[in-house]
Amino acid sequence: MKYRFLNFARQLALTLLVIWTVVSLVTLLIELVPGSPATTILGETATSEQIANFNQKHGLDRPAFFFSAGGEKGFVWNGADNRYADYWLGLLQGDLGTSFRTDRPVLDMILERYPATIKLAVAAMLVAVGIAIPLGVLAGTNKNKLIDNAASFVALLGISLPTFVIGPFLVYIFAVNLGWFSPTGSFYPEDIILPAVTLGAALSAILTRMVRSSVIEELGEDYVRTARAKGLSERKVIYKHVLKNGLIPVVTILGLQLGVLLSGAIITEKIFGWQGLGLLLLEDGIGKRDYRLVQGCVLVISVTYILANSLTDIVYRRLDPRIRIS
Repeated sequence: MKYRFLNFARQLALTLLVIWTVVSLVTLLIELVPGSPATTILGETATSEQIANFNQKHGLDRPAFFFSAGGEKGFVWNGADNRYADYWLGLLQGDLGTSFRTDRPVLDMILERYPATIKLAVAAMLVAVGIAIPLGVLAGTNKNKLIDNAASFVALLGISLPTFVIGPFLVYIFAVNLGWFSPTGSFYPEDIILPAVTLGAALSAILTRMVRSSVIEELGEDYVRTARAKGLSERKVIYKHVLKNGLIPVVTILGLQLGVLLSGAIITEKIFGWQGLGLLLLEDGIGKRDYRLVQGCVLVISVTYILANSLTDIVYRRLDPRIRIS
């Protein structure tokens, strides 16, 4: 019990440290970007009075951090009267701030778009698993044969092609030429197919190689020879015993890749006009220099990534009794 409590406390402390680091780095990088949010949002024709009112309304006329450049010693202590401290005070109260451009709560804007991104990420994972497991098993059970070489070639191709190449290619073939799907939008159920395949292609390639390696390794274990000696069919040996043990490292990769899918969805959502968190971050946040929206989107993605890793650890322990015993 004591060990579990200490382990939980250590994980919690590490999680809080990661969140603090992410928020701090994003805030710092935003401040280093040249240009003014007021000029970007109000336009080049905005008067100096309008810009001053905008900055005062959103607190941009105040120091960004506890310290600022200047003074005899090279910096000036600003105390708690700064935007960084205000942002953390709001986070502790569950407030992600207000959008500079729309004056809406950032949390509301994220909650509107985030379900679409989660749906796309889950669909991409289903596509990846649906391709990788049968293809990896076929490759692993036919080592160095034609089907193994073909699967390895497909996996290498999937890893090599980025989403900004696969996406337009799928749009050109299946939307423009064949007319089977809409090239953009997220209004109908079938609209998710092309984005999910685009996002899941690289992951399926990685998982295929993982499943292949795991199957080849497990086939050399003693329990496989014992199962075959008992007269079990090859299909039952593969799918009931080998695949169960071979999926343990695959589950780990899936958990880690969830955060990658959420962040990688930015490009995919842009290509297909998918109204998710990535498009919100790219167009409304970064494109409009909406500091609060950028901070909120990155924070939510980071927290999701951390929660996915924690869930992966739990599933990993359930699948592998050796982890629980240790």
